[in-house]
Amino acid sequence: MSDDDVFLALANPVRRRLLQLLDQGPRTAGDLADQFDLSRPAVAEHLQILRRAALVRDEAVGRQRLYHLTAEPLAQVSGWLHPFERFWRDRLRAIADITETEEDP
Repeated sequence: MSDDDVFLALANPVRRRLLQLLDQGPRTAGDLADQFDLSRPAVAEHLQILRRAALVRDEAVGRQRLYHLTAEPLAQVSGWLHPFERFWRDRLRAIADITETEEDP
């Protein structure tokens, strides 16, 4: 797994939503598929991409597969984004300053 695999997996809104759903706890593929207007095979393909990027893992439970969020690769993304936080913090502070100035009579 490379950082590129993680970023490519996160680039798709369906996969990001799958991760949000799994953040609430493990779920079956069928339960996840029910949350989308997509076919089950389409959702299964998205899950496979997330699995290859090590963002989810699956386990057999009887005849079903439970999918679990694997957060470690997200820490890599966070580490990559961290240097850019200063940029956004500075911009948000500037917007707040402008807003406060405009609100003062």
